[in-house]
Amino acid sequence: MIDATSTENATHNLPILSVSEISGALKMTVEHAFPRVRIRGEISGFKRAASGHLYFTLKDEDAVLDGVCWRGTVGRLAIDPEDGMEIIATGRLTTYAGRSKYQVVVEAMELAGEGALLKLLEERRRKLAEEGLFDVDAKRELPFLPDVIGVVTSPTGAVIRDILHRLDDRFPRPVLVWPVLVQGDGAAEQVAAAIEGFNGLTPGGKTPRPDLLIVARGGGSIEDLWAFNEEIVVRAAAASDIPLISAVGHETDTTLIDFASDRRAPTPTAAAEMAVPVKAELLAQVMDDGLRMANAIRRTIDDNRGELRGLVRGLPDPVRLLESSSQRLDDWTERLGNGLRVGMEQRRRDLASWATSLRKPDHQIRQAERNLTAEVRNLSRVSSTIIRERKAELGRVGALLESYSYERVLERGFTLITDDQGRAVGSIAGVNAGDHIGLRFHDGGARATVDTTTAGSTSGGSQAKSRKPRKSGGKKPQAPPTDDWQGSLL
Repeated sequence: MIDATSTENATHNLPILSVSEISGALKMTVEHAFPRVRIRGEISGFKRAASGHLYFTLKDEDAVLDGVCWRGTVGRLAIDPEDGMEIIATGRLTTYAGRSKYQVVVEAMELAGEGALLKLLEERRRKLAEEGLFDVDAKRELPFLPDVIGVVTSPTGAVIRDILHRLDDRFPRPVLVWPVLVQGDGAAEQVAAAIEGFNGLTPGGKTPRPDLLIVARGGGSIEDLWAFNEEIVVRAAAASDIPLISAVGHETDTTLIDFASDRRAPTPTAAAEMAVPVKAELLAQVMDDGLRMANAIRRTIDDNRGELRGLVRGLPDPVRLLESSSQRLDDWTERLGNGLRVGMEQRRRDLASWATSLRKPDHQIRQAERNLTAEVRNLSRVSSTIIRERKAELGRVGALLESYSYERVLERGFTLITDDQGRAVGSIAGVNAGDHIGLRFHDGGARATVDTTTAGSTSGGSQAKSRKPRKSGGKKPQAPPTDDWQGSLL
């Protein structure tokens, strides 16, 4: 069994070293064990200091190693290093006591191949760009002064404090913070869910819907910022209906969410500056605009007042205008009264003159009766003369018409032949054998039947069988004369 007293004495016998001494011992041990090494890895977080030294990290799937290349060696390097470049670095291992880190001091560098992460990043950027997620035309304008600002970031750390502090300095606004992981497993899913969650809020609801979103994270290596290169985050940012500012990393850091957002801020602090204007500057601008407006209104009133005074000076004295108009009115009133009196007297004289020239109605009636009697006598005389003339002319026309009558022709020995309908027959074509015809003489008539007809000959004539005429007055009817005896009607 070990005595507790002996154990305590052994502990007190250990030498007491300072931090610098133990750091120096570690440095000598590491440098002695690894005086020259060749390391393969991908450059990340590359920085070129103002002194000319290069600082970066070499990484692979499982570990990272800080590296430094002094200014004197940089000029002898065969390649120009940059982020994402896979290299083989030759150098020695050492420690940096100021941060208790070990690092490789690179003395030579050669290209080992394109970095896997940057290659994947470029392929993803090209794919999403072809889908139109980075189109400039689809980007929205930021609101001038949002009522509520939503911030997607880690609830701890300097980023949220910088944003809140900058907003308070410029223009205090209500801020909703959606806490998320900003690196590591599940960070991309949480960031995408936060963007979609803010967009899913109902306007005017219990929880106000932000007018502007800020997705923020501090600086870091490409591995630290990789969550903001994931497709789920990029697609959520592009689909956001709320204008979005990406503030991931420092000014030199670029992630895919920067291309999909409506505005990229170089730092989280700059994002807060983009989100709101400076209240003091706005107040000063409003006061200045108000002062300028008041001065402009005052100048306008002064100018209008001066112009009005000039116009007033050019106007005649209204009292004098009224006096002249009053005098002119009195003059016209007097002239109107005189004109009315003179006019009435003239009209009265004209009326009296017209009255004397008028005749009494009974005189005009007697004169009209005399005229009417004379016209009646003249009309009676003329009408008698016209009637005698018309009667004599009618007698002459009647005698002429009587001389043209067919009855006078019958008296000269001609006969009128009619068919059984009583219509006159003027041609042999109007009768056929067997037809009953009527014969009319100047002193009577007879009925006959046609035996035969002969066309185109005047010597033969038609042979007709005469009916026995009715006895009239005991006189024997005469036989019809032949065609030769009748001759022509006219």
